[in-house]
Amino acid sequence: MPQNVTPSVARDAPYHGYSVDGSSRPAAIEAYDIHQLTADIVGLLDDVGAQRAVWVGHDWGAAVVWNAPLLHPDRVAAVAALSVPALPRPHVAPTRAWRKMFGENFFYILYFQEPGVADAELNGDPARVIRRMMGGLRVSDDHAAGMRMVAPGPEGFIDRLPEPDGLPDWISQDELDHYIAEFSRTGFTGGLNWYRNFDRNWETTPELAGAKISVPCLFIGGTADPVLSFTRADRASEVITGPYREVMIDGAGHWLQQERPAEVNSALLEFLKGVEW
Repeated sequence: MPQNVTPSVARDAPYHGYSVDGSSRPAAIEAYDIHQLTADIVGLLDDVGAQRAVWVGHDWGAAVVWNAPLLHPDRVAAVAALSVPALPRPHVAPTRAWRKMFGENFFYILYFQEPGVADAELNGDPARVIRRMMGGLRVSDDHAAGMRMVAPGPEGFIDRLPEPDGLPDWISQDELDHYIAEFSRTGFTGGLNWYRNFDRNWETTPELAGAKISVPCLFIGGTADPVLSFTRADRASEVITGPYREVMIDGAGHWLQQERPAEVNSALLEFLKGVEW
């Protein structure tokens, strides 16, 4: 949902320290477009006096860091992305492509497009959202559960996710309670507004048609991540011309940096050793 973006290495930069606790959440949908979000991470570099960084992003934070070297090439030394792979710019607006692909079936990104609809579902019970998001975002052997996620009908996104039997072993109750408390405070509209910018991002970046990423890149995915069931990870060569490595962690789901921290950190550290400054 919210974008997770981390500057992992900054050259010749003193550490000033900053906190994202209580960060702003603008109401305007366009405040979450790709221009604003990549400008935000460049602003972090400006704040600490660094020229470049290696950017690490998960989920839609991955989409932000994939776009950073295209929109701000002089501020990016390398990119590491988790869960969401690099993809070429589509030929048509994204929602048009998804509507053609899914037809009358349910697709959560299309469901998120209408302001207020998904907001009401998610904001109505943040604890239920966090439990199901943390416990249910992995490929399931249950065919009926998979079909429920795409079946036409009035059910919302969280309604379609299974209620987990208990907490996954990679998250504590205290951690879960922290997420619940924060989203109870902020609501989910900020994260949802990212999804409402897909067409805007496409419309405002015509110059990125055919653009290439030349800095070193790493993609880390989980073999049980449902995102990779509809997002192809084999198109990197259409976008990336610099050094590229892909690491797939067997059995890891969507929250792979929490599920399998040792393997994710090992891949990141090995990648960072090879980045030239």
